Amino acid sequence: MIRFRVGEMSAAHPPWLSAVCFAIAFSQAASLIAEVVSDEGPGFLGPMAVAVSDDEQTLFAACADAGQVVFLRLPAGRIVRRVDVPGRPTGLAIGADQARILVSCAAPQSSVLLVNACSGKVHESIPVGHTAMSPVISGDGRWAYVCNRFSNNVSVLDLEAGTETARVAVAREPIAATLAMGGRLLLVANHLPNASLDTEDMGYVGAVVTMMDTQTHETRRIELAHGSHSARGLHVLADGRHALVTHLLANFEQTPFRVDMGWINVNVVSVIDVLEGKVLGTIGLDAMDHGAANPWGIASTADGASVCVAIAGTHELSVIDGAELLGEFARRTMQPMMGAWPIYVSLGESLWRRQPLPGIGPRALAVAGTKVYVAEYFSDSVAVFDLAATDGATAHSLALGPKPAWSRERWGEMLFHDGTRCFQHWQSCASCHPDARMDALNWDLLNDGLGNFKSTKSLLLAHRTPPSMARGVRATAEVAVRAGFVHILFDERPEEEAAAVDAYLRALRPVPSPQLVDGRLSPAAERGRRLFHSNTIACHTCHPAPLYTDMKMHNVGTRNIRDLVDRFDTPSLVEVWRTAPYLHDGRYLTVRGLLGDGEHGLSGGRRQKLTDEELDDLTAFVLSL
Repeated sequence: MIRFRVGEMSAAHPPWLSAVCFAIAFSQAASLIAEVVSDEGPGFLGPMAVAVSDDEQTLFAACADAGQVVFLRLPAGRIVRRVDVPGRPTGLAIGADQARILVSCAAPQSSVLLVNACSGKVHESIPVGHTAMSPVISGDGRWAYVCNRFSNNVSVLDLEAGTETARVAVAREPIAATLAMGGRLLLVANHLPNASLDTEDMGYVGAVVTMMDTQTHETRRIELAHGSHSARGLHVLADGRHALVTHLLANFEQTPFRVDMGWINVNVVSVIDVLEGKVLGTIGLDAMDHGAANPWGIASTADGASVCVAIAGTHELSVIDGAELLGEFARRTMQPMMGAWPIYVSLGESLWRRQPLPGIGPRALAVAGTKVYVAEYFSDSVAVFDLAATDGATAHSLALGPKPAWSRERWGEMLFHDGTRCFQHWQSCASCHPDARMDALNWDLLNDGLGNFKSTKSLLLAHRTPPSMARGVRATAEVAVRAGFVHILFDERPEEEAAAVDAYLRALRPVPSPQLVDGRLSPAAERGRRLFHSNTIACHTCHPAPLYTDMKMHNVGTRNIRDLVDRFDTPSLVEVWRTAPYLHDGRYLTVRGLLGDGEHGLSGGRRQKLTDEELDDLTAFVLSL
């Protein structure tokens, strides 16, 4: 008989195997615990992006946690310079003249730096939007583009004048960009879906790629497959015709009663025809019984012969022949069939070649000649692999600093993002909670009955605002963390690992809202604040500062026909600006719709007492928290 819940594994995963895997995992955990030195720990570098000069002599690494760009001399990896920068350096681009690099420095008020590629001197700092990422330089060196993740737009920069000339609205959380068609088009990968999740009238739900005309700034949307989320990497092949996007594909309309064969999330590369502006295929990175959790950066050799993907959750580099990726066999046999059983119903032998990396947490990558350079976030290193090497060759790492001694929080962060803690390596905690927030999807978890879908909650402040889950079925976040290992990752982990994840989640800090003006409430939000705390509107009754939740269950008339109860946990409003869609079932896409159309917290005629302008002010305050 197949058992789905105890450790909830299929018959192919017998109890003796679980015991063996647990023993091995505990042994590995013990060795990692030796790296934990204190709850504070030392500073970390956290490389997120890399770039290599055309002569393959210099590598630049953006170390987000240290606030540094590190210059290394290749091939030995000798560090020749460290350049301190403001904010978190999240992306690098090298100008065509090779004389300067562009560095995006993420902050609520971000900057883009023009840095001398030899001396490291900063020549220019251009202010841009909230959490700048993924800078791109035009072929003539005149223009640059940078994603403002939480401003939901792209800055257009005139590098000769050193100014921002425009901000172009895109979709939700632009996170990666690249130029195509000789610079005539800018492609932008948007991280999360932006759709309501009303199960009675739910349409397309998925992340999109924005295509922008660099001359007119006109945009159009390319929809990735239904269920797409957590886009991370974007690359255009040498032919200029095909763009590649790494992301996850969620089977979110089915009950996640198992994880094997990708029943919950699969990991994919979508292939886009740039001329047609459409997706040609969504190619799985996974093998049938071996997932490739959390794909991140993607790049190819200059001729497009090899395509490389950094697999962040399993600490691997996946490589495929470019022609094979675009070929009929991949589309016919390597496309997931969501909702079918098994997910890869016609999977043949995978065409991906998986190369283990020496470090942990690969992020962005760069290809120069036949060498692949991969930022290893948790190891403070850059992996190097030669695509021309013979079979059996291994990668090696270039250290960016001393070997890190992880704090308990850092270890917990690694575990949260580690897909090897999941049965068959399909996903990590970060698959449904990217950046420990949420995937903007509904899931029908079995912890509160069958058929009542709930929106994924952010884990920010979860340990300070019990209970957990919309129905409060987990008394505390500590209980929820341990249940997540068993019922979502389908594995039983040592208590030390769960405690480390607790430490990481407790250490999370809210990101300042993009609605703030110079870090303060706008005039409209200040008026909204007074309404929020007024006796007439009284939002503060259930959402008192500073956590903006009373941590109680309430019936506010939001039960839908599938819900088994009418009382739900009061969520914190801190960082609510980044957690759409709203209510426990995600039925409202905007806070304005929740308050205006839904009259949430404004029953008994209180909504009618507000003018439209006052409702806008109240919305502005809530979105500023």
